[in-house]
Amino acid sequence: MPEDSRTPGKLLIGSRGSALALWQSEHTAALLRERHLGLAVEILIIVTTGDSILDAPLSRIGGKGLFTKEIEEALLDGRVDLAVHSLKDLPTTLPAGLALGAVLSRHEPSDALISARGEHFADLPSGARIGTSSLRRRAQVLHARPDLVVESIRGNVPTRIMRAAADDMDAVILARAGVERLGLGVHITEILSAELLLPAPGQGAIGIEIRGGDTRVQRLLAGLQDPVTRCAVDAERAFLQALGGGCQVPVGALARVDGADIHLDGMVADTDGVRLLRGRRFGRADDPASVGEQLAQELIGLGAEEILAEVARSAGGRGTAECPAEGERMAMAPELMDRPVEGPAADPRPGGQT
Repeated sequence: MPEDSRTPGKLLIGSRGSALALWQSEHTAALLRERHLGLAVEILIIVTTGDSILDAPLSRIGGKGLFTKEIEEALLDGRVDLAVHSLKDLPTTLPAGLALGAVLSRHEPSDALISARGEHFADLPSGARIGTSSLRRRAQVLHARPDLVVESIRGNVPTRIMRAAADDMDAVILARAGVERLGLGVHITEILSAELLLPAPGQGAIGIEIRGGDTRVQRLLAGLQDPVTRCAVDAERAFLQALGGGCQVPVGALARVDGADIHLDGMVADTDGVRLLRGRRFGRADDPASVGEQLAQELIGLGAEEILAEVARSAGGRGTAECPAEGERMAMAPELMDRPVEGPAADPRPGGQT
């Protein structure tokens, strides 16, 4: 049921222009319209620096916030009222003046294998080529199957699925959430277990970034937050923050909330999966950040800092880039850039591209 019988006004959401980013923004807009009758919600497509860099692996791009910086600038200067992100792409430390206003109910956070010939992970032949943009996935795949070949691939979700279908790769690995949100779940060959492939912190969750102290937007977002998801991702993000990592480091984390308790699994590895550390921590669900920090300290004691320092050196000392969901690159018509989009978008593919 709607929270208010009538809530006049307008909200402008800042979003990247990929199909998945627009799906998430329109999903958020639909929830807001449902709860606040009369509220007009529009989406402003914003091109980020990272969207313009097409010829370098994500792990080689220097700096953080490459895929959020321009959106956050629009939020800070009042051009938009909120920003919708795949939470795994949002830096754990936000710019001054911004806050994580809400976290929506989480989709299943697993990774998915899409195989060219329908082979499951364990059945892939030695030397099979696996495509992914994630160092985290690369490390865990090679740890489990050092006989496989992992190659960096680019493109949005549909493009990478097509690469497996066209035999360009033997298989690709993507986040299950992104594939299924775009209605492409039929292509999934196998859902990979967390024991094999621990997901990225925050994977499958949608985060809404707002200006700190914006009570109007905070009020409008009240009720959209999923407390169980927020508890879980707070533990995962605290783990990542304590390790000093961004999304393009071989770090995985997954928390499960069970009543008053929380269980957190965490992983740190080198890029070839030779050294891989995993740990588990149990704690109170009312203090998820402490659970994440404690697990990070446990892995630091086992050598996690040295592993991540070597990963940074391998990247040329440029640091780690915050990356878009599934390494997506926008394929959109120039006339749609920085232009509001209003109304439902069941298949939000700018310029007919995904």
